[in-house]
Amino acid sequence: MADQATEDFLAHRNLLFTVAYEMLGSAADAEDVVQETWLRWAGVDLGEVRDRRAYLVRITTRQALTRLRTLGRRKESYVGSWLPEPLLTAPDVADDVALAESVSMAMLLVLETLTPTERAVFVLREVFDVGYDEIAETVERTPVAVRQIAHRARAHVAARRPRRTVPAAEARDALDAFRRAVETGDLDGLLRVLAPDAVLVGDGGGIKQALARPVTGGDKVARLLAGGWSRIAAVASMEPAQVNGYPALLVRLDGELDTVVAIRLDDGRISGLYAVRNPEKLSRMTRETTLRR
Repeated sequence: MADQATEDFLAHRNLLFTVAYEMLGSAADAEDVVQETWLRWAGVDLGEVRDRRAYLVRITTRQALTRLRTLGRRKESYVGSWLPEPLLTAPDVADDVALAESVSMAMLLVLETLTPTERAVFVLREVFDVGYDEIAETVERTPVAVRQIAHRARAHVAARRPRRTVPAAEARDALDAFRRAVETGDLDGLLRVLAPDAVLVGDGGGIKQALARPVTGGDKVARLLAGGWSRIAAVASMEPAQVNGYPALLVRLDGELDTVVAIRLDDGRISGLYAVRNPEKLSRMTRETTLRR
């Protein structure tokens, strides 16, 4: 039975990582949760388990909920703005539009505004299509309560998520225009691609220099970026990559990865720029991560 337990776990490992990552926004913590799931799964009597996939997801969600509450306390003492840990994702993630949207930087930041239980219910129901009864058992609430939580979380997310799902080609076009404008110091070009209320958020984690607080306003963001790039242009480069299921940019200084820039797109213009510089959050950018629903 030990071999069967290992086989079942490995068959669903990418799914379990995806669940944990969507719950936590941290690949490092998601990996820890998956490991904890394995330790608990290894001690389960498989003869008593009706649906092994559901059981594994339940263990993972409960472990992620426990860690999410710890993460909340950690974020309170985080230096500067906190952004999710970016993932270099495999091309097939973009083929699953719902999955790509659910792990996008913009959506993960929306999920940050939910309570831990709301986040668990939303992720399980909306992303992984888990039934209400199973979710109720997982979060230890009644099915009626879970339906109410799901309704509340869905409304909360709908009010804050991007207004529509953005095709990858549209995101690539916006990023190409943004990159050309930054590299050439084209302020007018930046103002055309940035929304009037665009927000730039930087995460250095107190290790790398980053914005002390978000900068709001297309004009302010454009001038900051154009001026900043001119100072490092001699040693800097930008290249496209697929990050968290969507087109993004990798900024290198002297050939070394320095910053991952993800975007939020609304009505064809960039409304959010998320620049992750904290080196502790860039370890997953050296290899593709496989995500599954």
